[in-house]
Formats: sequence, structure tokens, C-alpha cells
Amino acid sequence: QVQLAESGGGLVQAGGSLRLSCAASGLTFSTYAMGWFRQAPGKEREFVAAINWSGGRTHYADAVKGRFTISRDNTNNTVSLQMNSLKPEDTDVYYCSRGRSSSGSSYRSLYDDWGQGTQVTVSS
Repeated sequence: QVQLAESGGGLVQAGGSLRLSCAASGLTFSTYAMGWFRQAPGKEREFVAAINWSGGRTHYADAVKGRFTISRDNTNNTVSLQMNSLKPEDTDVYYCSRGRSSSGSSYRSLYDDWGQGTQVTVSS
């Protein structure tokens, strides 16, 4: 059974930084792309960033490009999201997810297995 556990969320002032981590188990981690999504109450879950199986290819939503960095450690089965220059509009619950293939995608429908999420709150 695949399990994904996010951590690292919290409260930060605008302009600050947070680093989210996602620990994966129950899968051959290095063969799958991984992604980060976020969701506000009453809104659709939206794509944030994706990374392919090797970490050699990444993809970002326009809203976070240049501020967020996704990375992975296939030895320790973790994927991380470094978030810098945070804005109040980045306030959401952040989820990591396993891609269906080894390449990354921005399409939510191409992801299976989701974590419970971690709350990120950015104050102005």
C-alpha cells in the first residue's frame, strides 16, 4: 500500500520561506514522477510542481515559477518543495502525489495516491 506523508507546513510572513517534504513508502519510488498540488477551501486542487523519476526534469505552474523548487532523493524516498518569496496567495493545503508514469505532468488526472496534506499559511 502506497503511503505519502507531507510535513513542513506552517505559518510564515510574506517574503519568507518554507520547505515541504513528502516521505513515500510502499512503492518503487525511483520509477515514478512525483508532484505537488495545492488546494484552498471550495476550490479545485491545482498543480504546483512536478519532477520526473530521475530528478532531471521539472515543471512548475506559472504562479510559482522562479520562487519554488522541487527536488527528490531516490535513496531516501522523499520529494521536497522549497518555497521562497512566499505570498499570501500561496496560502493553501499542499499535497504530494505519485505520478502514473516516470515522467512529470501538470494534469491532476495523471496522478494516483495522495498524502493527507500540510497547511501553509502566509500572512501579509
